[in-house]
Amino acid sequence: MPNANEDTSALSQAQDRAVSELLRVAPVADDLARRFQEAGFSLALVGGSVRDALLGRLGNDLDFTTDARPQDVLKIMRPWADAVWDVGIAFGTVGAQKDARVEDVDRSFQIEVTTYRSEAYDRTSRKPEVSYGDSIEEDLVRRDFTVNAMAVALPEKRFIDPHGGRADLAARVLRTPGTPEESFSDDPLRMMRAARFAAQLDFEVAPEVVTAMKEMAERIEIVSAERVRDELNKLILSTHPRKGLSLLVDTGIAACVLPELPALRLERDEHHRHKDVYDHTLIVLEQAMALEEDGPDLTLRLAALLHDIGKPRTRRFEKDGRVSFHHHEVVGAKMTKKRMTALKYSNELVKDVSRLVELHLRFHGYGTGEWTDSAVRRYVRDAGPLLGRLHKLTRSDCTTRNKRKASALSRAYDGLEARIAQLQEQEELDAIRPDLDGNQIMEILGVKPGPAVGQAYKHLLELRLENGPMGHDAAVAALKEWWAGQQG
Repeated sequence: MPNANEDTSALSQAQDRAVSELLRVAPVADDLARRFQEAGFSLALVGGSVRDALLGRLGNDLDFTTDARPQDVLKIMRPWADAVWDVGIAFGTVGAQKDARVEDVDRSFQIEVTTYRSEAYDRTSRKPEVSYGDSIEEDLVRRDFTVNAMAVALPEKRFIDPHGGRADLAARVLRTPGTPEESFSDDPLRMMRAARFAAQLDFEVAPEVVTAMKEMAERIEIVSAERVRDELNKLILSTHPRKGLSLLVDTGIAACVLPELPALRLERDEHHRHKDVYDHTLIVLEQAMALEEDGPDLTLRLAALLHDIGKPRTRRFEKDGRVSFHHHEVVGAKMTKKRMTALKYSNELVKDVSRLVELHLRFHGYGTGEWTDSAVRRYVRDAGPLLGRLHKLTRSDCTTRNKRKASALSRAYDGLEARIAQLQEQEELDAIRPDLDGNQIMEILGVKPGPAVGQAYKHLLELRLENGPMGHDAAVAALKEWWAGQQG
């Protein structure tokens, strides 16, 4: 098979050598290719794996394409792989795990082999229709972007680049193999993938691709919520999410999948007395990312992105010319829950992100340290296991250019964290419970399980939050005093 658009530049030769070298340290690829050859089929490394090899970041996830049909792929893979799964077989994909020792290091490779295919959306369907192809050129032209439409035929390691993917990779630009309109008509999710790859790779999107995204934005509505959510997650967890989110907003796609984000582009009031909430939100997201300690945190990033979405609905122009957003955190929490539920996020993630949105303003009542110990305890109790993320979100929410104001807020939060740490050390604040448990309450009051026990427990918890640890005898006395009042 001849190589199209062959580039003999030094850069191209170096890239070819890089691919060969990276494949050399992954002997599983050659081993698998020989097995396909022996069975009378072709195999090629393809798509993102080739792109990542050229970028010097090929990992243990390897994507292949073949002329073998899925059932033939299964026959070849099962005796060879350590595990095989066929959950994607309806779309022509067989997955496998292969453990191998490479250069004295044990590695576990996650492998996907997909039959040459083409797929397109019916305009009334949310699912792609899959048909199998007979040539690798046919397969590559249906791929989303030229940088993902390259292959390396194995085991001979022959580069196949019919759409100039290497040149686009060197130029750091995203183009489609065919026309953008054809590509996005086949699968509208590719419009979101353009934004995601721009965010992950820090690439520019070609002007004709951006134009097609603007013209076809509403086509994204045919894609299932689950696919949209997964693509959005990858974008948000990327290295440059602002770049991808801005592209979604500018092209009108965000208006279809996350309308609360472009809605933050509030028109400034005539006196310019409040800042751009949209720009503020993207800065908060980036500042939250800078505080991450163990890699990208989806919960924190979603909370940063959504923390102010209640502002458009609560904006009021006051008589003195000020602009207010009273209770936007409460409204925002409800909007967050509704949007995330529509995007099919897990109940736990919806709950956590909504809670962070609801609590993100609480700190601003702290002032310069006027909170009582009971208020600090309630802050910790209400945040629960989200306290660490709430610290990060609250600190990130300060985007003022006034250095004196920013420094004062930072010092105030330092003080709050110090008080929390001190109380935690004294009182085991993470496990705030009444001084008596439910069984003790029933024994002391002589009652059976029922509403009264819960009411008594809640009363003792309030006393615990207000006064700190009471001790057993004082708690018993307080319980009996409360119970006597209930009987009156």
